[in-house]
Order: sequence, then structure tokens, then C-alpha cells
Amino acid sequence: MKVLDVRAVLLDRDGVINELVYFPEAGIIDTPLTPRQFRLTPDAGEAIKLLNSLGLKVVVVSNQPGIAKGKMTKSNFQKIRVKMKQELKKAGAHIDAEYYCLHHPSATRKEYRNNCDCRKPKPGLLLRAANDLGINLRESFMVGDSVVDIEAGRAVGSTTLLIGSLKCDICRLMEEKGARSDLVLPNLREVAKAIEERVR
Repeated sequence: MKVLDVRAVLLDRDGVINELVYFPEAGIIDTPLTPRQFRLTPDAGEAIKLLNSLGLKVVVVSNQPGIAKGKMTKSNFQKIRVKMKQELKKAGAHIDAEYYCLHHPSATRKEYRNNCDCRKPKPGLLLRAANDLGINLRESFMVGDSVVDIEAGRAVGSTTLLIGSLKCDICRLMEEKGARSDLVLPNLREVAKAIEERVR
């Protein structure tokens, strides 16, 4: 049986590591669909570099239904992953592993239409990361910008950190669902500092 003794920071991607994109033709803010649209948040490199220096595994756990919905190609999805790692490397930071749910219950592409256990708020991605990397989820941190991230983290006993504000609509929704995060902070830099205080 694998010993689960690794501490990790599990990061949602869009809105946490990279900026969301405004699509004026649809009037929505969504995930980047091409490498050109992908931009790290201003503090992502510095924050992840700090988490790396603390000896924590940094793992992406993200719902990415763009391919399933026919909005994104597999090629662009992979190019975005490469660009993320390249941009972080320039900042002296790195991601240790990535876990993505590509499914959606109402996907337009049939092969991705699935009510799976890996789509957050279900904790499948976190459990898979724990199994692969020996992560002790109860000693680790789940960071996201939505209620599904907080629900997934709470389901496995991780400390949860929401990027947002105390007056946010997401916070009210978390109250309704009984999934309040342990901390609410304005950006990934402040999240990294809060984690540093807890692990040093």
C-alpha cells in the first residue's frame, strides 16, 4: 500500500493560474481557447515559485470541457498546457503534475459525454493525484476561484482557499451549500503567503 505523506497545493487553472478571457460575441467570460489567449495572472509565477521553494508539490486539478463542447481543439488544449509550463519556467516556477476532467454531462462530442467522478465538485481528480503522487490530502491545500473547487477540497479534507472577496456572490453560494472555504484571499500571491505561514 502506497504511503500518502506528500503535502501538495492543488490548483484550479482558469482564474487562478491564468486570466479568464472575455468573449464579446457571446457576452461571456470563459477559459482561453487558443495559446494566444492564454496569459498567466500577474502573480502566478511568483506565487508558484514560492510554493515550489516550500517543498510542496504543485498540482493542477481543473475541469476543462472545451473540447467536449466543441469550443476547442485537442491541439490547442495541448499547446496551452505547453505555454503555461513555458511561462512559469521563465518565472523560475514549475508545476509537478496536471489532472484535467475533459468530460461534460451534455457534451456535443459523444465520446466526452459522461457524468464522471472526475468533474469537480466530485473529488476524482484530487484522489487520482493523491494515488499517483502519494499526496496526503488532509495535509494539503485546494485553491480555486469557484464553489466547485471548495466542495472538491472539502470532500477530501484539504484546507481550502478561495481566490475572491468576502463580499463575493460565490461566498453566498458556498454558505448555501455548506462548503465555506477556510480562507478567502484576493490573489494567488496572498494564497502562497498564507500557505507559507502554515507550513514553515
